[in-house]
Amino acid sequence: MQGPRPTPSPWTIAISVMFGTFMVVLDTTIVNVSLPHIAGNLSASIEESTWALTSYLAANAIILPITGWLANYFGRRRLLLLSVAGFTVASLLCGLATSLPILVLWRIVQGLTGGVMQPLSQAIMLEAFEPKDRGKAMAFFGLGVVVAPVLGPVLGGWLTDNYSWRWVFYVNLPFGIIAFMMLRAYIFDPPYITRGTAKIDYWGIGLLAIGIAALQIGLDQGQQEDWFSSDLIVTLAAAAVIGLGGFVVHALLARDPVVDLRLFREPTYATGVVLITAMGFGLYGSLVLMPVLLQTLLGYPALQAGYAMAPRGLGSLVAMPVVGLLMNRTDPRRMLGLGFLLNAVTMYWMGWLNLQAGFWDIFWPQFVQGIGLGLLFVPLTTVAMDRIAAKDMGHATSMFNLLRNIGGAAGIAMIQTVLARDRQEHFNVLGAHISAYTPSTQLMFQNLRSTFVARGSDLATATDRAHAALFGMVQKQAAMLAFIDGFKFLAVVFLLMLPLVFLMRKPRHHEGPAAIVAE
Repeated sequence: MQGPRPTPSPWTIAISVMFGTFMVVLDTTIVNVSLPHIAGNLSASIEESTWALTSYLAANAIILPITGWLANYFGRRRLLLLSVAGFTVASLLCGLATSLPILVLWRIVQGLTGGVMQPLSQAIMLEAFEPKDRGKAMAFFGLGVVVAPVLGPVLGGWLTDNYSWRWVFYVNLPFGIIAFMMLRAYIFDPPYITRGTAKIDYWGIGLLAIGIAALQIGLDQGQQEDWFSSDLIVTLAAAAVIGLGGFVVHALLARDPVVDLRLFREPTYATGVVLITAMGFGLYGSLVLMPVLLQTLLGYPALQAGYAMAPRGLGSLVAMPVVGLLMNRTDPRRMLGLGFLLNAVTMYWMGWLNLQAGFWDIFWPQFVQGIGLGLLFVPLTTVAMDRIAAKDMGHATSMFNLLRNIGGAAGIAMIQTVLARDRQEHFNVLGAHISAYTPSTQLMFQNLRSTFVARGSDLATATDRAHAALFGMVQKQAAMLAFIDGFKFLAVVFLLMLPLVFLMRKPRHHEGPAAIVAE
């Protein structure tokens, strides 16, 4: 028999699980700015190099929903240790990769091993803290989940510029080693987890893997393949519908399903899942919009674009500790509503940017959005999980994190589509108003041609360059209008979520001792 186990403080447990979680979330965005370097070094195209992202996200999405079942089957502590070790070794092998297929292979291993860390870490922290202190725990957890994706492009750009793209993977090694040592020392399985007692749900795992993988890859490749005009996307959509539809039917009928969908009977949790999906949609959608705007239209280098996005992380860094302290003093649903409202306002605010926007025009809306994200994540997680029993926490956090990631994938896909389609539409509209016979166009053309002649071009060359410059100006304005449409679209998404906040019930510790029942 085992001797008495140590009882570490909740904050020691929180720090132990956050090292691994931060490492995993950071990897969702740190590779983005390194793709051109990866493509060049491994003799691949930029389009082919995106599989380094797609493979990771797809593998991550497959493993997320079955994390609760895996923890019950193998043991939570054992699963966490294997995951951290596997992710760390896979990071090393990604950095050593000599070809794109090898890199993609180890990125899949990273996604599979890293996917279990987020929901298990969240479940462990929710259990380690008393209900009245869960707001503080989720504030700490949220610093990693919300700040890491914003920090990723900055750190990735700096490492790539100063060292090489391989260091975006090597940077995981110290995090992984520290996480493994702390988890081994301070994390133990709770009594209700009994390893190996559940029957393996092969049908559930298979249907879920097919459906999630098809959905994730379809969303990622949709715009590039022109959506449903592509046989690939049609096939993936059919596989997603069949896989996920079959999984839902199977999960509702099976005695021991790999994912317990009956948790959605709790209305507060079900509403929370919808809201976290919308949060993922808006967060990752805006994370696509801003760096592309900064680099393609405003002329920022990759590293400077990363720095220009830092205010969002700074706002969250300021807001989350404050929100954690306020969780027991006010109804968290009020902060949640304010968070959605602030995000809607800041997205609309960014919709007023133009090609002359300066640093502070970009700084303040992002800083305020960071505060809004801080107001969203902590209350949303705390309220949604408040009425979930401890034995179901692993299943609940798995679905919660999965839907946030699926929302993020959908947000990225939708924003890419809005940018591509609206850019062409605005170009057609603006181009229709550019005529060689209008005085304003003639004056602009003559000024441009005179400028090129003054710089040493002959008249024929200057004329061609003036036409090209006019064409480029129209393209640039059309692209800016497309970005404005994207920001305003996200503002509407956040605003539409606001009424759903009122469907959630107040946390039990705000309702008084009589509302708290034994789990």
